[in-house]
Amino acid sequence: MKLRPLLLALSVTAAIAGCSKPAPDTAATDKPAAAQTAQSAQARADQLNKLYVEFWDAYLKRNPVLATFTGDTRYNAELPDFGSQQYRDESKKFLQDWLAKVEGVGSEGLTGQDLLNYEIFTKDAKDQIDSFQFPAWMTPVNQMDSTASLAVQFGSGGGAQPFKTVQDYDNWLARGARIPVLFDTEIANMKQGIAAGVVQPKVLMEKVVPQLDALIKDKPEDTLFWGPITNMPKEFSDADRTRLTDAYRKMIAEQLMPAYKKLRAFVNDEYLPKTRDTFGLDKLPGGQAWYAFNAKQSTTTDLTPAQIHQIGLDEVARIHGEMQKVMTEVGFKGSLQDFFKYVQTDKKFEFKSQDELLKYYRGLEAKINEKVPTQFSVIPKSPFEIRPVEPFREKSAAGGQYYPPSEDGTRPGIFYVNTYDLPSRKIWDAEDLYLHEAIPGHHFQIATQIELKDMPAFRRWSIQSAFAEGWGLYAESLGKDLGVYTDPYSYFGYLQNELWRAIRLVTDTGLHSKGWTRDQVISYMKENSAVSDTTAIAEAERYIAWPGQALAYKIGELKIKELRAKAEKELGAKFDVREFHNEVLKDGAVPLAVLEQKIDRWIASKKG
Repeated sequence: MKLRPLLLALSVTAAIAGCSKPAPDTAATDKPAAAQTAQSAQARADQLNKLYVEFWDAYLKRNPVLATFTGDTRYNAELPDFGSQQYRDESKKFLQDWLAKVEGVGSEGLTGQDLLNYEIFTKDAKDQIDSFQFPAWMTPVNQMDSTASLAVQFGSGGGAQPFKTVQDYDNWLARGARIPVLFDTEIANMKQGIAAGVVQPKVLMEKVVPQLDALIKDKPEDTLFWGPITNMPKEFSDADRTRLTDAYRKMIAEQLMPAYKKLRAFVNDEYLPKTRDTFGLDKLPGGQAWYAFNAKQSTTTDLTPAQIHQIGLDEVARIHGEMQKVMTEVGFKGSLQDFFKYVQTDKKFEFKSQDELLKYYRGLEAKINEKVPTQFSVIPKSPFEIRPVEPFREKSAAGGQYYPPSEDGTRPGIFYVNTYDLPSRKIWDAEDLYLHEAIPGHHFQIATQIELKDMPAFRRWSIQSAFAEGWGLYAESLGKDLGVYTDPYSYFGYLQNELWRAIRLVTDTGLHSKGWTRDQVISYMKENSAVSDTTAIAEAERYIAWPGQALAYKIGELKIKELRAKAEKELGAKFDVREFHNEVLKDGAVPLAVLEQKIDRWIASKKG
C-alpha cells in the first residue's frame, strides 16, 4: 500500500529523439501523401488517447487506494490484498497486456504531446514490469511507511478517506475490515523473506515496534480510528449515529486492534531476531543490481552509483565555499564546523513553542505570495494547508512532507511540518523548507500538474522523482527573488539544505554500494553540515529504508539550473524567467532527458 508503487512512477532514461526532431518537409513534393500521413497519425493519436483513458480507469479499479488519493470515490470501500502472490501476478499481467495494446497501435507519425505520451507510457510500463524481478514484497514494513501507518492516516478522518456522508462512514467500515487480511499477508511475506535472506535492517524494525505500540489502545475511543466518530457530522440522524458508533466500536475492538497486536507481536518476537545488522541494499541477494535499478528510476538518468557519489562530493566542496562567505558576512570567527555548532546550539534560532513554529510557517504564505507573480505567470488554483506531523509517526518522519490535493479540489494539498524535538527545528531552516514543500515547490508543481486537464490522467498523477524533487530544491534557490532570505542566517539555511541534498548523493550511494554503516553516514553528516542528532539519525534511517529515493533531489536540481543558465546565456535580453518556469512546468513531471529537449526547443523558438 505504499503510495509510490501505486502511482505510475514514470521513467524515461534516454533521450526521446523523436520529440526534438522536426518532421521532414514533404509538402512541396508529395502533398497528398503528407495529408494522408497526417490523417493517419491523428487517427493513431485518437486511438491511443482512448486507450489511455481506458487504462487509467482500469488502473484505478485495481488500485482503489490511489483512486481515493485522486478524489475518485467509486472504490472507497475496497482494499485489495496488494501483497498477495495473486495480486502481484495479476498486476504484472495487467501491465504487460496494456503495454501490448499501446505498442500495437504504435508511434509512427506522432509528434509533440502525442509522442511524449506514448514514449512515457511504454517506457514506464516496461520499467514497472522490470521491477517485479526484485522482491520488495518481502520487506513491506519499515519505520517510514507501512500498511499499518497508512491505515491510520486514512481511518483517523484527517487524510484522503472522506468522512462527510453516511455512505463515507460505511465505506470505511468495509475498507477497514480488510486491514487484518493485508497484515496477515505481510506477515506471511516477511516469513518468506526470512527464509530467503531478504530482511530489513534491525535498526529500522526497532523503530517500528514503538510506532505500533503508540497505535494500540485498550479502548476503541482512545485510538486514532475513533476520530470519525468524534467528528461525526451533526446532520446525521440519531439512528445512523447510533449504528455507526456501535459498528466502529466493534470493528476497532474486534478486528483492528487484534490485527495490530498480532503484527506487533510478530515484528517484535519473530522478525526482529532475524533482521540483519547490515544496512545497504547491496548486502541482500541481488542487491547490487536492485540498487542500480533504483538509482536509475529515481534519477531518470543512466548515472551509475559511483558517478553519483562523485557528483555529491564535488557539490559538498562547492557549497562549503559558499557557506564560508556567509561566515565572513556575519563576522563569525572560527572554523566551518564551529559555525555549524553555533547555528545548531544558539537559543536565538529556536522556536519557543509548536504554536509559534506553525504561526511562523503560516505567515510565510502571504509574504511569498506577494512576489510570486514576478516569477510565475501560471499559478495553481488548489489551496493547501499546513499541519503538524501526527504524534504517532513524528519521531521517524522527515522535517517536512507534502500530500497532493484531490483532483476535484475538495481536499487541499497538505504541507506537514514536523514539530518533534522542537529545539532541533530551526528558525533559519523555515523559509527554505516552506519554499520546497509549499510555494513555489511541491504544491505549486504538483497542483499545477493535476490541473492540466488536457493531459492523460496517467501523466497528471505520475511521480517523476528527479523532476518533482529537483523542482522542489530548485524552488529553494528562488528565495531572494520571492522576498525571503533577507538575513544571512536564513540564506545559510538555504545553503544548508542544498548541502544536505548533496550529502544525500554521497551517503545514499555510500550505504547501498560502498559498504558504509549507519554510524559512518551520521558522522559524515555531522562533520559536513549543521545537522542535529535528531535529524541526522532520522535521515540516515530514511535512506536505509528507501534506497535510491534521496538521489532524485540534487540530480534534478542540477539539471534545471543547468538548463536555466543555458537559456539565460543563449537568449540574453529575451530571457523571461516567468516564461522559463512555465515551460518547465506546463507539461507536468517528465524525465530529465525530456525536460532538456523541451527547453532546447523553447530556446530555439525564442531565438527565431
